[in-house]
Amino acid sequence: MRGPAIAIVGIGLSVAAPVWGGGPEVTGAGSTFVDPLMARWAGAYREKTGIAVKYDSVGSGMGITQIKAGKVDFGASDMPMKSDDLGTVGFGQFPIVIGGVVPVVNLEGVTSGQIRFTGPVLADIFLGKLKKWSDPAIQGLNPDLKLPDGPITIVHRLDSSGTTFNWANYLSKVSAEWRDKVGEGASLDWPAGVAGKGNEGVATFVNRLKRSIGYVEYTYALKYKMIVGLIQNSAGRFVKPDASSFQAAAESADWANTKDFYLVMTNAGGENAYPVTATTFILMHRKSRDGERAYAAFDFFRWALTEGSAQAKELDYVPLPGSLVEQIGAYWKTNFQ
Repeated sequence: MRGPAIAIVGIGLSVAAPVWGGGPEVTGAGSTFVDPLMARWAGAYREKTGIAVKYDSVGSGMGITQIKAGKVDFGASDMPMKSDDLGTVGFGQFPIVIGGVVPVVNLEGVTSGQIRFTGPVLADIFLGKLKKWSDPAIQGLNPDLKLPDGPITIVHRLDSSGTTFNWANYLSKVSAEWRDKVGEGASLDWPAGVAGKGNEGVATFVNRLKRSIGYVEYTYALKYKMIVGLIQNSAGRFVKPDASSFQAAAESADWANTKDFYLVMTNAGGENAYPVTATTFILMHRKSRDGERAYAAFDFFRWALTEGSAQAKELDYVPLPGSLVEQIGAYWKTNFQ
């Protein structure tokens, strides 16, 4: 028996609503950052509605490519697009969840949360300037750790990645040399290191390679049981990356004064703010190519924003505050048809 029509809250799409158990399959692609949560959300949403949401974790850059080509109903990116660029391709965008990017290492005798870094030291490591773990710049931050006198192996992303964008954006804010020599972007001309595809690839390489360092979304660090480093924030504190410190960073975000939600919250102020806090954004065509599928996609995100908070918290992401959810609803009404 078919269920009641799905109520779409906050958007004015003039199409017939899909029905529970009989709606179209929704497809999306992009960010590996949000993949663990997207999988959890999709499972819970299908159990409730009977509608399948299939998400391909291919990296933010490829997600944008696929939504541009019309191969999926939505793209997901951890690198927001500027309004002019959105207008050129006919997209709208909105945030969906907040998380964090963390440094991860493979060092014998070091446990998660023990090793400390400053932003400039991380920049110098990824620039290839600091070549050994015993370098005084690293050892001086960690006087109680016995760090090896061996070489540092750097692991970075191979694919076009919003995780990379946020990592490089942070390093550009704290290191003039990084900003001038490498800069920020989803794909970089890396000065040193080996490359892994997706957060999964970086996590796998770091866990295999002794004396290595990389960066991954926090949920992957937990999933792969990785050694996570602490980063000194703008208030001078070495804060633990978790939902609480991501939330502290998110509290400084001024979403109300953004255009098309363009905002990057790295190096946020606040005593307890984690410095590489990031947002995943959803990209969709302003003029739908398939009204029924777009309707179903919007209902999935309405559900995720209003009823998916528990799943987000379980995976150490931060749900969006109610005021921002209301702002997104108003944006849907005026920017999509």
